[in-house]
Amino acid sequence: MELVVARIGRAHGIKGEVTVEVRTDEPELRLSPGAVLKTEPAAAGPLTIETGRVHSGRLMLRFAGVKDRTGAEALRNILLIAEVDPAELPEEEDEYYDHQLMDLDVVLADGTEIGRITEISHLPSQDLFIVERPDGSEVMIPFVEEIVAEIDLEEQRCVITPPPGLIDEREAIIDSTRDEAGEDA
Repeated sequence: MELVVARIGRAHGIKGEVTVEVRTDEPELRLSPGAVLKTEPAAAGPLTIETGRVHSGRLMLRFAGVKDRTGAEALRNILLIAEVDPAELPEEEDEYYDHQLMDLDVVLADGTEIGRITEISHLPSQDLFIVERPDGSEVMIPFVEEIVAEIDLEEQRCVITPPPGLIDEREAIIDSTRDEAGEDA
């Protein structure tokens, strides 16, 4: 199975290095020197990682055959794709690959069906499950311990304990600091 593991950013310096937007929890495994990665668009690859280092908190890579800034700039915005065994599991017990979570049934603790996971959005602060409801609408579920109570891959389900208003807006609790009479303090 193929997974997007990074997106190439700007050229860095004059010797062919590029910044990389990492899209994997295991960059040391997927983006190490010697790794051969497919690309999107496919005509740009495959690319072999020659060197890698962290500079000011960003991963910098240099690819075989890319020796100058012009070559590095030509790679900007290309997606890097790794071949991953579908049976492979992450090292940590409570970690999952996106492909394992896709299409899981999402239910409440009492078994009430909410929908199924159709997309996973990776945001800086947290990941979100995009869940398609039976009526075709979508709801976003933060992938945090307080809400996602259980992931059962064998049963293909995700059990959630959402706060009021997350699933049904009519249940939302509005907490206002304004004076009920409309007076200014």
